[in-house]
Amino acid sequence: MRFLSTLSASVILAFTACSVMAQMQIPAPVSLGPYVMPEGTPDHIRQAIESPERTDAEKARDSSRKPAEILMKSGIKPGDHIIEIAGVGQYYTKILSAVVGPNGKVDVYDLPYTERFAGEASRAFAAAHPNTAYHQEDYNNSDFPQEVDAVFNMLYYHDLILQKIDTAKMNAKLLAALKPGSAYVVEEHKAEDGSGARDVEKLHRIDVQIVKDELLAAGFELAEDSAILAHPEDDRTKMVFTPGTRGATDRALFVFRKPK
Repeated sequence: MRFLSTLSASVILAFTACSVMAQMQIPAPVSLGPYVMPEGTPDHIRQAIESPERTDAEKARDSSRKPAEILMKSGIKPGDHIIEIAGVGQYYTKILSAVVGPNGKVDVYDLPYTERFAGEASRAFAAAHPNTAYHQEDYNNSDFPQEVDAVFNMLYYHDLILQKIDTAKMNAKLLAALKPGSAYVVEEHKAEDGSGARDVEKLHRIDVQIVKDELLAAGFELAEDSAILAHPEDDRTKMVFTPGTRGATDRALFVFRKPK
C-alpha cells in the first residue's frame, strides 16, 4: 500500500506539472532593447540568428539570451553533430539547426511530460528539417549518439532534478557521447547561494553550485564560468516567469569540456 501511495503521488505530481505548464500564461520577457551581435561573430552564427525562419518574438529575446556570444564560446560550426537537452519552445533548436547546416545534425531530447505543450511543434520542426531529429523519452533510459561535437542544456538542469532524473548517470552518458575537447554548455537560473535544490519546483531556479559539482564529479572540466548573463539586480527569490523578471533573471553560463 505504501508503494502504491508513493507511486500515485508521483503520477499526480507529474500530471500537475504538465497541466500547469500547458495552461499557464507566460508573460513576455523584459525588453532589453535591440540585440547587437559582437564584432567578429562568424557568418554561420550571424546568418542563423538572422534567419527569417525565426519569429519576431524569438528575436526579441536575443538581447537577454545572447545567442551569438554563447555559440561562439561553444565552438560549434557547420557540419557538427549536436545534442540539445530540452528543445521546448525551439528557441535554440532553430538556431542550432541553422548553424550546423545540411551536413550537420541536431538531436533534440524532450521528456514525455512536454508532449501536451511542445510535442506537436517539435515533431513538425523535425519533419521540415532533415538535419534535426526529435526524441521524446525518459532521460534515465536514453542512449545518446556518440562522437558528438557539443551538448546544450539551456535553462533545464533544474528540471532534471525536479523530474527525478538520475543526473549522475545522465552526465556520464553525455560525457561518453562527446568527442574529447568538446563542449557541454549549461545555462541556468540562479537560486540563492546555498539553497541547493530547494527552489527547483516553485521558482524554477537552482543553486548553480550543484551544476558545477555534479558535472565536475562526472569527469567534465570547467572551461568557463561566464558572467555574460548576470543580472545582479535580481534577488533570486522570484519565480522566473514573474512579470518583470522573465528575461532578466540572474543566470549562470557554464562551458564544460570533455578532457582531451
